Amino acid sequence: MQQKIAALIDSSSTVILGKEEQIRLAVCCLLARGHLLIEDIPGVGKTTLAHTLAMLLGLKFQRIQFTSDLLPADILGATIFDAKNHSFKFHAGPIFNQMVLADEINRSTPKAQSALLEAMEDHQITVDGKTYPLPDPFFVIATQNPNFQIGTFPLPESQLDRFLMRIEIGYPNDQAERALLNGKDRHQLIENLTACLAPQDLISAQQAVSDIHASEALLDYLQAILLFTRSAPEYQFGLSPRAGLALLNAARAWAYMDNRDAVLPEDVQHVLSPVTNHRLQIAETAQNFDIKPLSEQVAIP
Repeated sequence: MQQKIAALIDSSSTVILGKEEQIRLAVCCLLARGHLLIEDIPGVGKTTLAHTLAMLLGLKFQRIQFTSDLLPADILGATIFDAKNHSFKFHAGPIFNQMVLADEINRSTPKAQSALLEAMEDHQITVDGKTYPLPDPFFVIATQNPNFQIGTFPLPESQLDRFLMRIEIGYPNDQAERALLNGKDRHQLIENLTACLAPQDLISAQQAVSDIHASEALLDYLQAILLFTRSAPEYQFGLSPRAGLALLNAARAWAYMDNRDAVLPEDVQHVLSPVTNHRLQIAETAQNFDIKPLSEQVAIP
C-alpha cells in the first residue's frame, strides 16, 4: 500500500511542481479521514491540487463554486413536489460525491458555509427532518482566499474546527516555475492521469492508519502540547479535545506514510502546524510580540 501512496505523491508532483511537502500533507489529511482547507492567493494551484487528488484516487468528484448568492439547498439538495406521482421527492445536491471541492468557500455567506457542518462532522445531511447518509469515503477540500481580499466572509471558528488541516501552496521556486512555463497545460495533464488507488484501497489504508500504535509516552507529549496552549498567555484559547484527536490521527497517518507501525514525536512535529494553525488565535495582549511556532515552544522529550 505504501508503494501506491508513493506513486500517488509522485504523480501529483508531476502536476503540482515543487510542492511535495504540501502534497504529502494533503494525502496525510485524507488518510486520517480529515477535511482539508487550502488558503492562499488566487492562481497558485489550490483547485488544481484538489482535481489532481480526486483523479488519482479514483473518487467521484464535484466542484461547488461558493458565491455570495449560494444557498444551502444548492449544496445539499431539496425536496420537490412531483406532480406526476403526487408526492415529494428529494433531489440530491452536489454534496453527494466522494470528494467535494468547496471552491473559494469564504466568498459565500455564513448561512451557506454552515450547510457543510453536519456533512463534515457526521458524514450525513438532514433535509426537511430526514437524514441522508453521504458516500464513503467522503472528503471536503475547501479553498479560500486571504480574508483581506474583497468580498470574503471569514469562516467562523466552528467551521474552521471541522477541517483537520489548513495548508498554503505558496509560490513555486525558480526551477519549478520555469518547468511550469515550458510544460503542458495543467488541465490536460490532469485529464491524462490514471488512478493510483481505488476507493476501497483508500478505505483500507484509513483503517490501517487507525491501528498505528501510539505509546503512553507519545500521548504524554501530545497532552503536554495541549496543556501548553491552554495555559500560554500568547493564545486566546487553547486547543480543544477534538484538536488533540485530530493531531493524533494526523500523526498516525504520517507514520503510516513512512511505513512505520508506531507514532514518533517527530510525526507529531511534522503535522503540528497544519493541524493547529487555524485553531489557535493570538491573544490581543500578545499581538505585538514575536511568537515562535508552537513546534519550537514545546520541545520533543
